[in-house]
Amino acid sequence: MTNFVNKQQQLLITGVSAREILDSRGFPTVEAEVALQGGAVGRAAVPSGASTGKHEALELRDGDPARFGGKGVQKAVANVNSEIAQCLKGQDASQQQQLDDLMKTLDGTPNKERLGANALLAASLASAKAAAKGLGIALYEHIGQLHGNPDPIRLPVPQMNILNGGAHADNSIDFQEFMVLPAGLPSFREALRCGVEIFHKL
Repeated sequence: MTNFVNKQQQLLITGVSAREILDSRGFPTVEAEVALQGGAVGRAAVPSGASTGKHEALELRDGDPARFGGKGVQKAVANVNSEIAQCLKGQDASQQQQLDDLMKTLDGTPNKERLGANALLAASLASAKAAAKGLGIALYEHIGQLHGNPDPIRLPVPQMNILNGGAHADNSIDFQEFMVLPAGLPSFREALRCGVEIFHKL
């Protein structure tokens, strides 16, 4: 019982912080960091795609044309460093659903527009990564266990965007992305090789 209590205490969130970084396209995005009592730290960035669906949660941007053409995320970063940090401190990082529910309630809007979906997602993913490290398992195993996956050793399968349509291409194809999932191969390395070979063939 003592070991269980100690392990649970090690998973308690002691610190939450965020910063503005640049994504691979040179646009600002939120990077969050979550620290646990046992010393584990999770870090996550949440770059966005080139197009946004009308039903997607709202990514909070600063709107200041003098910084990054209005695409700065200092407001979202400030939300992580203040309200979201206060909400998550002292919580058990391994209880992902509870953390996400707390943050959704804190935001209080259907599309995450008050605190920003980018702020909430960065904090959520950083918490999951910290919990996995604290538990001594891979992130995909932690997520699998949260969902009652009976096969916790199943490796992740790469998803690869092969052909583009819609807003991403100069053609009349309605579908935005055609992806392949090279499943059933013995290792991630082989699945990656398979996907790359398909891409080059096309």
